[in-house]
Amino acid sequence: MQLSEIIQKLDLKVLTEAKDFSEVPVTSGYCSDLLSCVMTGAQPEGVWITLMAHGNIVAVAALLDLSAIIITEDAQPDADTISKANEKGVTLLSTPVPNFTAIGQLWELGLRADQA
Repeated sequence: MQLSEIIQKLDLKVLTEAKDFSEVPVTSGYCSDLLSCVMTGAQPEGVWITLMAHGNIVAVAALLDLSAIIITEDAQPDADTISKANEKGVTLLSTPVPNFTAIGQLWELGLRADQA
């Protein structure tokens, strides 16, 4: 699955610089608000669903080579976090729905926890 499909079908707002999202593969999904859990459970080329919007999410996503972070419940990262994400090449996306709903939407698209 490509990130462009997820952005379109979930009507996600892109918070970082635009790129060709049709060239960004998404192979799995992971949801947690604990950075240590994400670091041990998320897979490269996955999307991370979280309510967190602080700068540490960018470092974790870059370290794990995640395809994107979906920030739920309209939580908004500050300008420094967005700038840091742009520098690291991390895509930040936003949705007004809670984690549970976003995960259900991804499941309906056929995305599973680990498809690698």
